[in-house]
Amino acid sequence: MGKILITDDEAAIRSALREILEYEGYAVCEARSGIEALEVAKNERIAMALIDVKMPGMDGIETLVHLKEEHDFPVIMISAHATVDIVVDAVKKGAYDFIEKPIDMNRLLISTRNAVERGHLVNETKVLRKKISKKYEIIGNSQPISQIRNIIDRVALSDARVMIIGESGVGKELVAHWIQQKSDRSNAPYIEVNCAAIPSELIESQLFGHEKGSFTSAIKTKKGDFELANGGTIFFDEIADMSLEAQAKVLRALQENKITRVGGEKEIPVDVRVIAATNKDIQEEIRKKRFREDLYHRLSVIVIKVPSLRERKDDIPLLVDHFIEELCNNTARHIPTITPEAVAELQSYPWTGNVRELRNVIERLLIFCDETITLDDVRFYTNHAVKSGH
Repeated sequence: MGKILITDDEAAIRSALREILEYEGYAVCEARSGIEALEVAKNERIAMALIDVKMPGMDGIETLVHLKEEHDFPVIMISAHATVDIVVDAVKKGAYDFIEKPIDMNRLLISTRNAVERGHLVNETKVLRKKISKKYEIIGNSQPISQIRNIIDRVALSDARVMIIGESGVGKELVAHWIQQKSDRSNAPYIEVNCAAIPSELIESQLFGHEKGSFTSAIKTKKGDFELANGGTIFFDEIADMSLEAQAKVLRALQENKITRVGGEKEIPVDVRVIAATNKDIQEEIRKKRFREDLYHRLSVIVIKVPSLRERKDDIPLLVDHFIEELCNNTARHIPTITPEAVAELQSYPWTGNVRELRNVIERLLIFCDETITLDDVRFYTNHAVKSGH
């Protein structure tokens, strides 16, 4: 746990606050001025700061502003001359709390505990976000992948609906994830709907929710995915597998920005950005009357085609290194080397299962190989289906 930084130009106040906080088990460091507080914050791991408003030179509010520019820890302001304007100004500039002197020690300890806990949550969230970002990283420097990244950067800035097309295993869900992450809705809900995995008789309840008693197993009211995604993004994976009846209801929701729960009568407004993906030839599905053309036009303001692995074989060495490192880190095992000949062999395969298939092959090689992955290993442990296209 980090330290609590006490900043006050009065030594007696610093000493009193230190004694109380250390008695409660906190580690404490001190600063006599705003300038000194900035220096301490650079060199110490700070969990939270207590800062006096009135100090010579750089005052507490200015110190707060500088700390917030460089650090994420919560800051509690203290002052013997608080006015409404000062308190409002401090909160607007990022103060977690404002405590008046003479300090109520019970309130100080409660606010300190809450601020430290909040700081921990913020840090944990950052770590989780970093892990998630790594999980959804788009690996490659080839021209097709560079083009995809450029498209994502442009599309993310709008609320336009997006249709992502491409073979199974190319990473359509990664493109959807990064559109959401780079958009203004990045901190809002992101709901993924696997249309191929939901039985047709349940899809309506899944998407729009249901009222209690609307069918036999509806023992309580349930919000659907559209409501849960309100203000954020909904991603329809494999949308071409959705039934025509469900397609019609999704179309209506997109046209009116409203949904009605199963068994309900009230229309519920929803604000969602829709991203859809499919591995099927959507035009062929439309010609065969398996997908609604009007829904396609609603969804395909932007169409992004994700290239197959065969179209970006230059990325295979990077992907191989990435999967070896990822899989070894997940199992805490030693990272083996892979010979250039083995990588070249992997580049020569057709990869009908795309990136997902390559990852499976690397996992298999790591299970059966030790210090070095050789050309013979690749030829022996790569399955017959891949070899047959070689």
